Amino acid sequence: MVRIETCYFCSRPAYPGKGITFCRNDAKQFRFCRSKCHKNFVMKRNPRKLKWTKAFRKAVGKEMTVDSTLQFAARRNVPVRYNRDLVTKTLKAMERVSEIRAKRERVFAKRRLAGKRARELATDRKLVETHGHLLPKMRGSEKRRLAEEQGLAPEEIEELEQMNMVAEKSKVFGKEKLRQRVRVDGGVEVMGEDNGGMDVDSD
Repeated sequence: MVRIETCYFCSRPAYPGKGITFCRNDAKQFRFCRSKCHKNFVMKRNPRKLKWTKAFRKAVGKEMTVDSTLQFAARRNVPVRYNRDLVTKTLKAMERVSEIRAKRERVFAKRRLAGKRARELATDRKLVETHGHLLPKMRGSEKRRLAEEQGLAPEEIEELEQMNMVAEKSKVFGKEKLRQRVRVDGGVEVMGEDNGGMDVDSD
């Protein structure tokens, strides 16, 4: 049987007749699946620091590193006498081992990605709280959704939107912020130094 080597740099399979073989002065051979891996090896780059290599994925915890199925893929230079029954059993075992490994890898990836959606939602909520003044005005569909979910009346939604607009206007960069209050009747009270601390109706 022809042996399928593993790329020294990215750990991809290097098929016979393909790729590059580099022989060092001490007679150690390095097999590369493509010229990209060979060039990075010549430039003395660390495979653990490049995101497209298997070494990086294993170092960061994106792939399994400790599992019984990985031991079968270890290279063994032990001569074994040819036996037809042994070859048949080995081929069947290889199929079964690859099936088990694929199943375990799916379970591993599922556990690793568990809770990712909740973390993304928490980050998005925090971003909206800190930078809410940059959001556009509410659309009609959003108003209807608020009315359905929270049971708010159209007047309450308009007041909420008006308060957001007032808060957006009060955020002045490079100048002193004006204190403003929204009254029940829809008016806005502005507290500033220009009017001597008096309330001004800005209707």
